[in-house]
Amino acid sequence: MSHEVLDKVMDMADELRAGAEDSERLGRLSDDVAKGLKQSGIIRLLQRKTYDGYEAHPREFAETVMGTASIYGSAGWIGGIVGVHPWQLAFADPRVQDEVLGEDSDTWQASPYMPGGVATPVEGGYRMTGRWQFSSGTDHCDWIFLGAFTGDADGKPLMPPVGLHVILPRSDYRIVEDSWDVVGLRGTGSKDIIVEDAFIPAHRVMRSGDVIDGTAAKEYGVTETLYKMPWSTMFPLGITSATIGICEGVLAAGIAYQRDRVAATGGAIKDDPYVLHALGEAAAEIDAARQQLLGNVDRIYDLVDAGTEIDFAMRATSRRNQVRAAWRAVRAADEIFDRSGGNALRMDNPLQRFWRDAHAGLHHAIHVTSTTYHAAALASLGVEVPAGPLRVMI
Repeated sequence: MSHEVLDKVMDMADELRAGAEDSERLGRLSDDVAKGLKQSGIIRLLQRKTYDGYEAHPREFAETVMGTASIYGSAGWIGGIVGVHPWQLAFADPRVQDEVLGEDSDTWQASPYMPGGVATPVEGGYRMTGRWQFSSGTDHCDWIFLGAFTGDADGKPLMPPVGLHVILPRSDYRIVEDSWDVVGLRGTGSKDIIVEDAFIPAHRVMRSGDVIDGTAAKEYGVTETLYKMPWSTMFPLGITSATIGICEGVLAAGIAYQRDRVAATGGAIKDDPYVLHALGEAAAEIDAARQQLLGNVDRIYDLVDAGTEIDFAMRATSRRNQVRAAWRAVRAADEIFDRSGGNALRMDNPLQRFWRDAHAGLHHAIHVTSTTYHAAALASLGVEVPAGPLRVMI
């Protein structure tokens, strides 16, 4: 079922483009751009119907994020990252679901999940202190998911580590305003977060292992296919969709720029077979990346819907394909940019911003190739993948 969110985004394309300059200058989405995204419904695509969400197919979510990112990269990035948080909230304790969305179903939730703090058990919950980087869209969010390690009585992480995802309201953390000065995705406002001895009730805490292996969804009797999807398929989906969408923006901006361009040699680019070959090949590669990512999530969704247990080997293969799609698209975007001449570097040319944003997207930890490819290869050989870095994001 289509929820026409992408149509709404496309209808506001001119407003997104116009708002990009202010967002880049502010180092976060401008209030007008954020308001437009909220009205489009992109953040509610994966949200439960109970809270006015659409419970859309992950493919629709991915396609909408790609389309948004192809217009303005930072807006698509926020759609992909903030948009996946209602999906996880759907299989958290019902009490925290109601706390977050009960009064306002358009309440946005930020992250990050990297364990930047230690949560020490106390009566009724945990106390936590820490600092986290890269909280995308955080200025427009009123709640946050944060990764943490479980602490002992002395506040030191347990060994072996026990990871948590904790959910906090805006009143329990502080945004570090001057912590996002970067070369790409400037409009995402992915700032640092500080928590100082906050109390987190137990019902706002999820064990990260239970989230990743699907135990959390089972605990609360979740039956919808969407919310039984593996975390390692769904969380990266928004990030990689945004990255590929940005590369589609590189392609569109590159074609528009090259259409009437005359090279330094005096010849029209449209008559240059070498540039045309590169454009054609890059377009095919970006489309292949798109189809690989969408086919990947379709396959996992169909397996989950059929009642198939998604084991580690399947999760690793899914992550391998998702990572490869991102790198494939960005390398193709390089081929476009590298053949666009010196004027592509000018700050008033949108091509350079799409190119910078694409590389910034590739720098997300979810796109690291080494451990993912290693784990997927071991699993394909039938070798038990050891606990630790090889399993962390799978």
